[in-house]
Amino acid sequence: MSVRYIGSGPYCYANSLAMVMGPGAPEPAVLEMLTGSPFGMQLHQGHIPFFDPLGWDPVIGLDAATDLLGWTSERSGGGTADEAAGRLRRATPAAPLLVGPVELGLLLHRPGSGTALGADHFVVVIGVEKETVLFHDPQGHPYATLPIEDFLTAWRADSIGYPTEPYSMRRDFRRVRRRETHAALRASLVAARRRLAVQNFGESGSLGGAAAAGRLAELVEAGLRPWQHEHLVRFAVRVGARRLADASVLLAGIGEREAARIAEHQARLVGALQHPLVNGDRALAAGILRALAPTYDQMAEALDDHA
Repeated sequence: MSVRYIGSGPYCYANSLAMVMGPGAPEPAVLEMLTGSPFGMQLHQGHIPFFDPLGWDPVIGLDAATDLLGWTSERSGGGTADEAAGRLRRATPAAPLLVGPVELGLLLHRPGSGTALGADHFVVVIGVEKETVLFHDPQGHPYATLPIEDFLTAWRADSIGYPTEPYSMRRDFRRVRRRETHAALRASLVAARRRLAVQNFGESGSLGGAAAAGRLAELVEAGLRPWQHEHLVRFAVRVGARRLADASVLLAGIGEREAARIAEHQARLVGALQHPLVNGDRALAAGILRALAPTYDQMAEALDDHA
């Protein structure tokens, strides 16, 4: 039996969803698995690595998690900055807003911010006071504040690399049918098995699963671009290993022992990438990625009963 990981990690949308769902919300680890994020790997457009399924993004994941749990919400986005500001002003502690994606690099309460990174983020807005937005940033900043104009700049999200409207938000989360967590987790495996089968994405150059891991190994050996290296060591490896570690525990809890074993093996491999990447051991990092590659087909086979 492995030791469960408990600690920090970039679970921004799962943490935000747990906040707006209120006291009855499942823990963020459950929400993260219900989004489908642990089941795959992608090399977006052939050069941007993520340890999540090809064609998946957090907007898709949030829809999946809420639907599986029997919840719904009101979604809105687009319009002018003034219209978006008006929507923000509707937020109260009793009726918070799940806001995102926002551009992480333009959230000016964060040290070193001020430049768009193309990094998405999700926060919970709980009010606007005297032209200042009050919000919980799940990456370590409760009761953060920003002038509303600065918040709107980040919320425009025009640097985000997947399809999304500017000023996207969700509100009025409510349960429309009852489904227990155990049943929701089991139901999520149908989509997980389907996502694992996707290996390429039209003519975009994007790759999934084993193909993504193998190609990333080649890029590591050749020498990553500085932004690719930073993306991996500051975000992708951390969240990828965390997702898989949590998924392993949850899969075991619903009786999927083989899938749980594979997820733990994947978590160990992804987590083991951090040291060689930080310290420039290209050969070791590439070898880990090549060991990771066949595990996606193994996971698909373990979930065949849910196809």
